[in-house]
Amino acid sequence: MSRLRTWTQVGVLALLWGSTFLWIDLALDALTPAQVTFSRCVLGSAALLIACLVSGRRLPRDRATWGHIVVAAFFGNALPFAMFSIGQQTIDSGVAGVLNATTPLWSLLVAVVIGSDRGLRSVRLVGLILGFTGVVLIFAPWQTTGPVGWGALAIVAAAASYAVGFAYMGRHLVGKGIPTISLSAAQLIAATGLTAPTLSADGLTQIEIGPKTLIVVMILGVVATGATFHLTYRIIAAEGATNAATIGYLLPVVSVALGAIVREEDLSLRIIAGMVVVLVGVGLTRRHQRPVPAPAPAETSAVSATLHRQER
Repeated sequence: MSRLRTWTQVGVLALLWGSTFLWIDLALDALTPAQVTFSRCVLGSAALLIACLVSGRRLPRDRATWGHIVVAAFFGNALPFAMFSIGQQTIDSGVAGVLNATTPLWSLLVAVVIGSDRGLRSVRLVGLILGFTGVVLIFAPWQTTGPVGWGALAIVAAAASYAVGFAYMGRHLVGKGIPTISLSAAQLIAATGLTAPTLSADGLTQIEIGPKTLIVVMILGVVATGATFHLTYRIIAAEGATNAATIGYLLPVVSVALGAIVREEDLSLRIIAGMVVVLVGVGLTRRHQRPVPAPAPAETSAVSATLHRQER
């Protein structure tokens, strides 16, 4: 994949992913968190399944691959999707996007723990500390924030879950000769199965879906979930899980702008300052980043050739 094509996908993904928080916020006007989470998984998986059928791709068949898919679906979809829906009940969509920008920081920590990163250089360590300082500034634990505080904590948990999910996808699913469209469709199908039981909590509440809610849910599920998740998979395959997670630091600009324009959300100077600190921190962690090593040197050339043919 050419660098221009990759960066084009990064830009599109940042716009789509950054708008997700707005669509969640709008969907929560009519739906419960469980309903929002389940509906986006159903619609996203349906869209990608149709894409598989149209492109002639098949879903994975072996049990081992599906076992990895279920684990990845929990950390990369079911858990963070639920945390976003719960968290955005009490915090604005713009703030949610800012907090989600911590995903690259968590990804760096995960990379160090699992050994895909050789360590923390001084500059990157400063960036890591700055990033989490920005999160603390946004979260403001010294204030009596009540449910707003818990909402922010849920978003941070979602960002950390994304990091774990991306790393797991990069290590166990990408580069195995399976088209990314098949993997992304299968993973959202698994996420649908994982989120279905949560409907018994608050998802069985009777709702009246008007035209506005229907449009919002369709965009959230098909575009902001299905298309966005598939692009994420492609970038993980091309750039590695840690590099893919760095898209997270582009999201605050999109989410804050959309929140202010569409929802007329207000941002305090503390949150703005926290966002700046987070972005500076993430930028420093990207200094001297080493590429993620290939999963299996003996099969690198064969797998690369297979992926190149299948993804065209």
